[in-house]
Amino acid sequence: MKTEEKMFATLILAAGKGTRMKSDLVKVLHPVAGRPMLDYVLNLAEHAGTSRITVVIGHQAELVEARYANRGLTFVYQREQLGTGHAVLQAAGAFEGYRGTILILCGDVPLLQAATVRGLMDHHRSSGAAVTVLTTLLDDPSGYGRVVKDDGGNVLGIVEHRDATEAQRGIREINTGIYCAENPFLFEAVREIGNDNAQREYYFTDIFAIARRRGVRTASVVAPDPGEVMGINSPEDLARATEIVQERLREKLKDSR
Repeated sequence: MKTEEKMFATLILAAGKGTRMKSDLVKVLHPVAGRPMLDYVLNLAEHAGTSRITVVIGHQAELVEARYANRGLTFVYQREQLGTGHAVLQAAGAFEGYRGTILILCGDVPLLQAATVRGLMDHHRSSGAAVTVLTTLLDDPSGYGRVVKDDGGNVLGIVEHRDATEAQRGIREINTGIYCAENPFLFEAVREIGNDNAQREYYFTDIFAIARRRGVRTASVVAPDPGEVMGINSPEDLARATEIVQERLREKLKDSR
């Protein structure tokens, strides 16, 4: 039986249309090895031991809600796509009165493994951080948000590629879009996020600068396999993810013999 401090809630961001998928179907319902990619994210959260799951939906919300109507999920709606900070803020009402850890997952990252999530959660708790980001290292980090740290390894902020300086663009550690955060800090901080950036969007990543201003701890955990935290953004990504899932199934079958 889980102790109270080990319990956590999960927030899944699944509102995006996925225009690069070249399909009318909402991105998170595209199949990976025959199952919607959102299935993998939901199963991961449940396997990791979440106490509740809230899903932010937007594009084709009725299709997503109908597909998972019997799953015991809470759905909240992002009517306008104004960035990740705005997406998280839509769930504030669903977590009213909730105190504890919230795991934030992306509905289009189906390859993430339970061991990686457990490592993220364990480090988040042991470090006493208010917010922790899962990162990874890329040889070519172009296009990704760079993780800026101080000499002690504390996360000072995450800078989107288009907003980064030349020096910051040299950083290989990138944001995966997966986090742990403590509530009520989470939604208090998200309400402070502005949209003073190149895209005029509300970036969830600004929470790290807010945390530093408040004097609370921030942390990060590196996922050793960049492929595991790959977001699905194109038909090519979808095909690659299907190959990886099928290979994992073959390995599992081999190990069970």
